[in-house]
Amino acid sequence: MEQVVKLTELEAGIVQVTMEDKDSRNTFTKELMSALITVFAEIRRHPGYKVVILTGYENYFCCGGTKEELIRIHQSDAKFNELNFFTCPLECEIPVISAMQGHGIGGGFVFGLYADFAILGRENVYTTNFMKYGFTPGLGATLMVPLKLGEVLGNEMLHSAKNYRGEELKERGIPFKVVPKAQVMSEAMALARELAEKPRLSLVTLKKHLTAHIREKLPIAIEQELHMHEITFHQPEVGERIETSFGK
Repeated sequence: MEQVVKLTELEAGIVQVTMEDKDSRNTFTKELMSALITVFAEIRRHPGYKVVILTGYENYFCCGGTKEELIRIHQSDAKFNELNFFTCPLECEIPVISAMQGHGIGGGFVFGLYADFAILGRENVYTTNFMKYGFTPGLGATLMVPLKLGEVLGNEMLHSAKNYRGEELKERGIPFKVVPKAQVMSEAMALARELAEKPRLSLVTLKKHLTAHIREKLPIAIEQELHMHEITFHQPEVGERIETSFGK
């Protein structure tokens, strides 16, 4: 089977996690989710690593839930918190940079926001499109999106489910660097080198402190999202929307 997530040591202290599930365009397949858990566990075992660059391939950073996965949740056969990969960047001891060189769609965009830093491509599409299907957001999106992008824009994105180009988000004042997609990786590498100059213990200690409020609030947000899913996810209209949208 083709390796869908690759771990590459770029230089001393800097590693790159590349999502390359080309058959699914980096949607949340079982293979991708399992591989991400495995790779981040591997990173944890290496005391020499200081910084992680998380990225995708070609035009795709990460594109969220598969049709099969959404149908299973709609039919009460699964819950999103069973997909326990999405907090890997948050739980990683060392800083993680999301180099979103391609589109970030739905839960895929939220996954990138669990990193400590994010760099977006000017031409790429970013969206939290949960409500497009008629169900309320999950994966901790109700916490992470307003927290990372700002409350006004974050709430707008969650409610509207519309597509935003990186350039538009830049104009709206997001706190992340937005550059031409061809420059995303070079910007990520420059930041990674700045971080890798610092002692690993200091990086780990500072990240633990700076993310404590997220780790404290996240279980509450997920519990609330699961409650909203019990209300919204099982509507017949949601199943119809999933079928129609993925049928295009």
